[in-house]
Amino acid sequence: MIQLKNPKGAIPLVLIAGLLWSFGPYVVRNIDEPHLVPWQYLFTRGIVIFILLNFFLYLEEGKSFYKNYFKMGISGLIGGAGLGAAMITFIWSITNTSAAITLLCLASMPFITALLGFLFLKEKVSVNTWISIIIASIGIIIMALGSKNSNNIFGLLFGLISALGFAIFSTTLRWRKDTPKFTTVSVAGLICFIFSSVMIISLDINFLSSGKNESLFALHGSLVCFGLILYSIGSKHIPAADLTLLSLTEVIGGIFWVWLPWLGINEIPSTNTIVGGFLIFISIFYYSFLIQNNKRFIGLN
Repeated sequence: MIQLKNPKGAIPLVLIAGLLWSFGPYVVRNIDEPHLVPWQYLFTRGIVIFILLNFFLYLEEGKSFYKNYFKMGISGLIGGAGLGAAMITFIWSITNTSAAITLLCLASMPFITALLGFLFLKEKVSVNTWISIIIASIGIIIMALGSKNSNNIFGLLFGLISALGFAIFSTTLRWRKDTPKFTTVSVAGLICFIFSSVMIISLDINFLSSGKNESLFALHGSLVCFGLILYSIGSKHIPAADLTLLSLTEVIGGIFWVWLPWLGINEIPSTNTIVGGFLIFISIFYYSFLIQNNKRFIGLN
């Protein structure tokens, strides 16, 4: 792994990583009829993630990089499957509801991870964590109550399933901390590629979309990979709680880019989304400042 000569450079790297990920929803909003090409999106994004991460591992470790796959074990396979499911449900969420609701659902991931750790790893959940979980849950309920049509509810549910998938991935890293992180993410990309290929063949549709769409699919996959690399380099010099706080740039930026009228989307969050989102942000800030031992893995949207 690349090491920073000056640890002070870690914070800008993590902020840039969050900024790169924050453009994901904006990229999806620029896809032509994204609800009609989810399998092509997953096919291209999955293979881009798989190729780029393996290329990075090759540059880092040489020809022996493939040995990381033999170190994964059952925890790596479960983590890769969880992350793959998160990537798949993300596109179903964001194409059925607002980007704000999808991102705010993903922001609840630290709390879902804490619950999974409590249930499966017997990790203690402090009173402060339970308070954060309750506040975030109220925020999600408020957003759900403001969803007046079935598509919004559908998108909200898939957003929560996506957060659950990311949380499963994060929990497997706690379960076996020496599980190769990049290799597990690479497997998640491969799962997306294989699953979407099966669906494309069964539905008898084209593997590729338009040139514009394919470029955007690949761009989103590249943003995920480059952000992950920067985040991992910087994370070695920043406490876990601070990483949770810094990673909020992904959520804040993602909502901002699709709202900013100059960029052509102008997606304005509803009142319920703003109120519910505010409660989720309060819970995350509270969690970040008071909980020092809970780790949140990156939101690979």
